[in-house]
Amino acid sequence: MALVIPGIVGAIAYGSLQLSDSAWSGPVGLIGGYYAGPTLLAIGAPFADRSVYPFAAAASAVMWLLIGMLASRRATRNPMASWWDFWRHYLWMLFGVWVGVTVALAVATVRIGSGVVDW
Repeated sequence: MALVIPGIVGAIAYGSLQLSDSAWSGPVGLIGGYYAGPTLLAIGAPFADRSVYPFAAAASAVMWLLIGMLASRRATRNPMASWWDFWRHYLWMLFGVWVGVTVALAVATVRIGSGVVDW
């Protein structure tokens, strides 16, 4: 379950980059890709060598699975745990990761200029 939201966001980002050449597809693809795969920021995408992107994607999948495992462990502290408990813990952690990605993109945009996300 931990890969559902990042998987959907990643599929939308990938689809926007592959299926459209309009002005919105670049920012949607880049930002959605970073939200789905936060470790892409660590390798320096989109400026890094494309051969390391699969490793970053795999590392992001492992990260999301670990977050899901942590959310499940926290949710099952309650003997009457439900899926709502899992999603409550998971969404808090997802929100924290996405805030970190947003801050990193803002810092990169200020440092590099508007070349990171060209609105």
